[in-house]
Amino acid sequence: MSGALDEIREEFLAIEQRERLQLLLEFSQELPPLPERYVDHHDLLERVEECQSPVFIFTEVDDEARVHLHATAPREAPTTRGFASILAQGLDGLRVDEVLAVADDYPLTLGLTDAVSPLRLRGMTAMLARIKRQLREKSSG
Repeated sequence: MSGALDEIREEFLAIEQRERLQLLLEFSQELPPLPERYVDHHDLLERVEECQSPVFIFTEVDDEARVHLHATAPREAPTTRGFASILAQGLDGLRVDEVLAVADDYPLTLGLTDAVSPLRLRGMTAMLARIKRQLREKSSG
């Protein structure tokens, strides 16, 4: 798995259950902004329909097969935004094969099952699934 994703998981598991939601909220404030070239082109971003909040994701693969993940989520949806931020920080810069190798249930390994609803956890799982699907499509095309 990704070193960054492993570190993020360890960070969550190292603290008390009641502090994990606060850490997730901190991640929500660290979601990288969209690159300027996408700010006015939301049509290039794919909506994650499984999320209650409007979350959009777009992956790019550079010439060295490194993944660059871009995501938007409203500030009014800090849980969802936090999940998008975890994925953006944890996956950006990895090779395509490394991202595809991330366990599909990674969101469930963060120790948040008692802190957030199953619906929200499914949303993060759906974000990861969309990222992988986009990368498979880019790799085969």
